[in-house]
Amino acid sequence: MSNSLARSAQGLSLSEKRIVALALSAENSKSPSKLAESTTPLGWKARIRAHDYAEAFGVDPNTAYDQLKSASEKLFERTVTYEDKTANGKPRLNKFRWVSLAQYTIGDGLIELNFTPEIAPHLLGLSAKFTTYKLKHAASFESIYAWRLFEVFASWRSTGLYRPTIEEFWETMEAPPSCRKDFKSLRVRVIEPSVRAIEQHGGLLVEWAPQRSGARRVTSLEFRFRPNPQGQLDLEPVNEAPVPSSSDIEIPRLTNP
Repeated sequence: MSNSLARSAQGLSLSEKRIVALALSAENSKSPSKLAESTTPLGWKARIRAHDYAEAFGVDPNTAYDQLKSASEKLFERTVTYEDKTANGKPRLNKFRWVSLAQYTIGDGLIELNFTPEIAPHLLGLSAKFTTYKLKHAASFESIYAWRLFEVFASWRSTGLYRPTIEEFWETMEAPPSCRKDFKSLRVRVIEPSVRAIEQHGGLLVEWAPQRSGARRVTSLEFRFRPNPQGQLDLEPVNEAPVPSSSDIEIPRLTNP
């Protein structure tokens, strides 16, 4: 997954994130030639079976069927928008879907997704900078906030430091309005549970602190993280092998409308 996408607001539920991660874990084991077979000018095709989903995330098979069906339907409705500028400097708004096809085969417990050519390069790591992480770590997260924060940490793995403004953190974590109005709520509902989950399941030791302007208002956050010597976190970069694609774009900022 590209760093620009990992650090942005994505608008995905936990089940949707699991689908994307499971699809990517299968692709990471493929050779460039095999990966090219599932990548076309129309995007990237992925197939996910319910029994693989159930095994990866430790859920009941019936629950896996339900989550796959529901998540594939929702993923089809998801869009991504970003702003850039035209050649003459005018602001321009771009919008595209995550997937152009979502099929659920009743009885087989199988979904087939076609990720659009605009999003596929970011998911497959075709951008200049990208992040990969082992599914076994993220699979244990039961909170979408923990998963998002773990992805962000992975994208900053070279420095072990993540220092967002409070507004950037709100957007990246897609914090609800109540957490944006009250820092205590953000700390209790988003930050502290996510840090605990990452330390328990993500193989990292995390220290964090709010940065204040004056005596009261929190203006930014600072997270410092490092591998837990008693655990092991594999955050290896993906080999930069070329994969055919109709679009290799760099999105400066992604937000969900």
